[in-house]
Amino acid sequence: MTSPNPAAPESFDLARFNMIEQQIRPWEVLDARVLALLGQVRREDFAPPAHRALAFTDMELPLTHPAVNGQVMLAPRVEARLLQDLAIKPTDKVLEVGAGSGHMAALIAGLGQRVVSLEIDDALAQIARANLQLAGIANASVRLADACAQDFAACRSEAPWDVIVLSGSVAEVPSALLSLLAPGGRLATIVGQEPMMRATIITRTGDATFATAQPWDSVAPRLRHFPEPSRFRF
Repeated sequence: MTSPNPAAPESFDLARFNMIEQQIRPWEVLDARVLALLGQVRREDFAPPAHRALAFTDMELPLTHPAVNGQVMLAPRVEARLLQDLAIKPTDKVLEVGAGSGHMAALIAGLGQRVVSLEIDDALAQIARANLQLAGIANASVRLADACAQDFAACRSEAPWDVIVLSGSVAEVPSALLSLLAPGGRLATIVGQEPMMRATIITRTGDATFATAQPWDSVAPRLRHFPEPSRFRF
């Protein structure tokens, strides 16, 4: 008699159900669109092969071997809560910084009209493109670019953006990036220094006015090349 295969499709389906019910809902993610999407997008297909069995655990998954700092899939509950807080509309044009394996772009694509995801690492950009293609997602594209270079030039040509998602943490949100938001546009990221960071949602309320909310605590790896404030104080 052979033992059941732990990576069988029915095992993943059960793990997906448990992820939603035991991790996502308890984190106050109750938006029906987001919950349905989490049940439809196959997270395991975006996880690196070495960690596929861990795709639904409440942890960040390294995307490279050996692990490189910052190159991870964010924990499921963090991705889900960011999506809920952004309230992405079917007409929204979305910019993501930090494609990783393409999973967040796949989720965004299920909510918005179109998503452009920038990835600074060539190998990860290729993986994200392949994952999105295999998933049959046609309204998401991945571009190899350093988002911060030349005052966010890689993001500027298609601005304004209805939504901007930074899939990682930053010390602070650059004003040059906020200027790319459309009126009423929202930006989401995680801001601060370890061990204290906050999910941050910034809404453009006028030509030069913004409203900021920090509804929950979290910690995430840094996005590369975003500015760090000086630690020296006089």
